[in-house]
Amino acid sequence: MTTKQTTTANGNGEARGASQRYNAPASSDRKNGKFLTFYLAGEEYGIEILKVQEIIGMMTITPVPRTPHFIRGVINLRGKVIAVVDLRRKFDMESKEQTEETCIIVVQTAGIQIGCVVDKVSEVLDISAEEIEEAPSFGADVNTEYILGIGKSQGKVKLLLDIDKVLSQREMHATQLAASEGATNAAGGDKAPSEAVA
Repeated sequence: MTTKQTTTANGNGEARGASQRYNAPASSDRKNGKFLTFYLAGEEYGIEILKVQEIIGMMTITPVPRTPHFIRGVINLRGKVIAVVDLRRKFDMESKEQTEETCIIVVQTAGIQIGCVVDKVSEVLDISAEEIEEAPSFGADVNTEYILGIGKSQGKVKLLLDIDKVLSQREMHATQLAASEGATNAAGGDKAPSEAVA
């Protein structure tokens, strides 16, 4: 069930606009279908379009105390408080100053909505199973469960993420708590997330 976003794209399939929605096609094969691609630290990544709820421009994020470093805080998205994860921080990448291309991809994972901050959104690609390889092994000390596969499209390599496994169960619980605390503070008369000082 994926009634999602109002999306606009140019002739090259590039995603445009501060707020976009997708009507994702049904697919039973997770390694064969449409992927929304985006950039982090100059590298291109992709997530299943079925998981994407919408893309929004950056807005004020209210920090939540005592949460993991990669949780930027919470936002008020049309009356619903959701937690926002910084994928650069999650993947231990160097921080980068926010630009006009920085945006939040809202995804559905583990039954909840979370926002993912990325450097910029690229395009929606249809990648066939033949163009996706298994993630390579980097040894027992490196967790690659969150990698759905390596996509090869248009002569480029894209790291396809399994958004359901990017966060561990413990991290997902912390994300849920952050959203819950943000909603409680807003309902209790504290400054709403969308009104907080950046």
